[in-house]
Amino acid sequence: MEDLTAAGRGSTRPRSSRILRVAGPLVELEYSGDVAMNDMVLLGAARLPAEVVAITLSRVTVQAYAYTGGLAPGQYARPLGAPMSAQLSPALLGGVYDGLLRPLTAAGDWLTPGARGDTGPDRSWLFRPTVASGRHLTEGSVVGEVATGGSLRPRVLVPPGCSGEVECVAAEGEQPEHAVLAVVGGVEIRAGSSWPVRRPRPVRERVPARVPLATGQRVVDLLFPVARGSTVAVPGGFGTGKTMLLQQIAKWCDADVIVYIGCGERGNEMADVITDFSALTDPRTGGRLADRTVIIANTSNMPMMAREASVHTGATVAEYFRDMGYDVVVIADSTSRWAEALREFASRTGALPAEEGYPAGLASALAAFYERAAAVTTLGAGPGSVTVIGAVSPPGGDLAEPVTSHTERFVRGVWTLDRDLAYARHYPALSWSHSFSRDTAVLAGGPAAGAERDAAGRRAAVAGLLAEADRLADLVDLVGIAALPPHERISVLAGRLVREAVLQQSALSPTDAHCPPAKTAALVDAVLAVVERCRSLVASGVPPHRIEQADFTALLRAREEAGPEDTTMVEAGRAAVLGVLGDLS
Repeated sequence: MEDLTAAGRGSTRPRSSRILRVAGPLVELEYSGDVAMNDMVLLGAARLPAEVVAITLSRVTVQAYAYTGGLAPGQYARPLGAPMSAQLSPALLGGVYDGLLRPLTAAGDWLTPGARGDTGPDRSWLFRPTVASGRHLTEGSVVGEVATGGSLRPRVLVPPGCSGEVECVAAEGEQPEHAVLAVVGGVEIRAGSSWPVRRPRPVRERVPARVPLATGQRVVDLLFPVARGSTVAVPGGFGTGKTMLLQQIAKWCDADVIVYIGCGERGNEMADVITDFSALTDPRTGGRLADRTVIIANTSNMPMMAREASVHTGATVAEYFRDMGYDVVVIADSTSRWAEALREFASRTGALPAEEGYPAGLASALAAFYERAAAVTTLGAGPGSVTVIGAVSPPGGDLAEPVTSHTERFVRGVWTLDRDLAYARHYPALSWSHSFSRDTAVLAGGPAAGAERDAAGRRAAVAGLLAEADRLADLVDLVGIAALPPHERISVLAGRLVREAVLQQSALSPTDAHCPPAKTAALVDAVLAVVERCRSLVASGVPPHRIEQADFTALLRAREEAGPEDTTMVEAGRAAVLGVLGDLS
């Protein structure tokens, strides 16, 4: 289990403690003196990993990360003298791990209790040094790059707190995975390193997040954009399509690295995610998407403490690649299951419950997680970012429950999924009236300010059409469409055109699963032009029912028939519908 933790305090190994009581995953040990909160402990002969959660003058209480069957009082436990840490390495790319970052790909059907996730013999990869002996380096400086078989070239960095002269550096060529690649200031540097999962990795400074993250989902990029280094919550009840939306963003967003955390989700859903990512071609590189993805699969039937640790592990992995200068997206599905693990843990330790039994520190825990998202200047003086997108699964779809309400306080965007839209088979079922993004203003001052101003104009026009259509929807249900004045009937038609021609997007379509900004702009401009022509026809005296009966098929099908980069077909659909409307004048 030492591979999960950093080195212990001091040079003396903490002495063993005797187990006094076993109550499921909660284990009490005799106090041995050399132990601290959140330290890792190995229990019994199977060396089950556990974490210290309470300390008294005579006893230490630990929570096990594995099934404790067979563990009994009188057996011994060994404190490791350090908190749980993740073993960070370029080899993480393309792998599937549990909440403790133990590999699952070679574990068979299940990780046996006490398994340490041994990966077998060292692999070799191509190392290319970027510095020479005698050069002075500071923390975060790049020593070289390794080729892991994918398109990404992970960088080997001088670890935090280390600086000095390069005493030696490995030659370019094949190097074993755990080989010493350089010695800087007397410190041996390898491709991998260890870091406590609950401690954010240091940066030079946090900078404003002003570069948009293109997700490939029209409704998001058009109405509720997110910046690289920002935070988003995706609340929605059962069956509203949270997992599908997050998977689409993971597949198509323009981040360099994806960290997908399946926290407490069903095993069949995680199996589908792993299968899809393994088979999908990366649209940016032409290789496998999995080669720049790290999947943490901590399903609902895995130990509760591992589920609680999984989001911290995912954030640590993301910061590791961020420090190399990459843009990383963390997708946590779902933070509600993580909060339920916190509630279960608090109940077992006797903590006072707050709202709905959640611990009083729930808000602080959520804030600490989302706080790890940021656009930064790394220790090596380069840019990098971690964007966090977390799903929230409120019981019964109640958006006033504690996890949802607390999360909305700490994120910069909320993409609320609507059950009525989902039942109407409108996907993504993202509610334009209950969602928001605080990043729209800051993106206007970023490096893409010109493009963002154009997008802001389209965003305002589309939002206005949707708001007017929603205002009239209840009135139409009450008195019927024929009772509305002509200009309001056109507003209702405009809302339908926006919803069906722009906002809907099929995740199963080979042409529409991903939509670049150019196609989104073409679709919006086409709808706005058609709506403007309809309004001018009504103003000239054309009866609104004739306009409503016009054939809008070419416009409505353009999103499906045009490829991701094909704006010509969208413009052809626009011209066809404008021609039909021209015959009505």
